[in-house]
Amino acid sequence: MLISSDILTEFFCCDLNACHGECCVEGDAGAPVTLDEVGEIENCLDAAWPYMSASAQTVVDRQGVAYTDSEGDLVTSIVEGRDCVFTCHENGICLCALEKVCREGKTFFPKPVSCALYPIREKTFSDGTVGLNYHEWKVCQPAVVRGRQLGLRVYQFLKAPLIRRFGPEWYSELEGVATALLLHSSRD
Repeated sequence: MLISSDILTEFFCCDLNACHGECCVEGDAGAPVTLDEVGEIENCLDAAWPYMSASAQTVVDRQGVAYTDSEGDLVTSIVEGRDCVFTCHENGICLCALEKVCREGKTFFPKPVSCALYPIREKTFSDGTVGLNYHEWKVCQPAVVRGRQLGLRVYQFLKAPLIRRFGPEWYSELEGVATALLLHSSRD
């Protein structure tokens, strides 16, 4: 596995009051998903449906919860080339309908792991090697400021989804690497 050192050294903590959940509505494709996640999403669809916009419901009726994008990746369906179909809005903040119904105890699937891991982006190379990169985006600048204020690094902020994706032993090893890296860099 290849891991960008930025994941271990940069600060990050989402600040929805500042960014308003812009990551769910900006971009030209939906969130990457696996076939297993598509099945989980379909199982949650009835619970999430009331929180989805009429436009999103129409898209899901027409093409389903996911599609293959121009790069050949399976991604969540989007509305008008922009919003994920599972976006819902509360008090001017964009949230995930899948996560909302999970938190309400109506389902057990929180949201696709690619969403939960953001701002980390995962890429699998042709030889099977997995790479994790930190995606810097101007929209997330308030999250960087908040992370710095809290002393929270990207990998620490994303502990739960990283454990969900790679397991507790892997995360423990990551913490060890981060500690060694940060100790070494503080000596320089």
